[in-house]
Amino acid sequence: MLQSAMDALNPVARLDAQFADVLAAKNPGMRRAAIAARTRELLATVGVPVERMRSYPHELSGGTRQRAAIALALACNPRLVVMDEATTAVDVVMQRQIVDQVLRLRDLLGFAVVFVTHDLALLLEIADTVVVMRNGKVVERSDVEDVGGPRSEEYTRELFHAFPTLTPTAMGLERPDDARV
Repeated sequence: MLQSAMDALNPVARLDAQFADVLAAKNPGMRRAAIAARTRELLATVGVPVERMRSYPHELSGGTRQRAAIALALACNPRLVVMDEATTAVDVVMQRQIVDQVLRLRDLLGFAVVFVTHDLALLLEIADTVVVMRNGKVVERSDVEDVGGPRSEEYTRELFHAFPTLTPTAMGLERPDDARV
């Protein structure tokens, strides 16, 4: 999956046509009715209303486009899905929904996921293994529990500690009750 669902989807083709292209290429001889049924199934699996099948990508919200792109990626029954900054262009609520959906689908369909992201907080929440790269080279590969710890590479520790801590103490408050809303 690309960083932007608008880049992953053809802007001048309706969703159903894009699914038809992928499904027909993967399954030569698949009939139109079967293609339409599989498209409805894939869209429903990721929470896109079936009525949106005939929509162009620009007619969809960012979250719906992203879910449609996920469904399109799943059309070929992959064993591995690579998600390159797949939640960058959406708000945090939609990001959570997309990540939860991908993890649910991973468990349901049995594929592996590689998340490529700068969002270390998200990565630490969902990953089993983390690979940190700097200038295109791997500087560390470790279990998620060890990232940023004393045995991590210096660059990884710096990256890990670059994110602000949002605890009351770090914000200069004595106790959580001091926070003003």
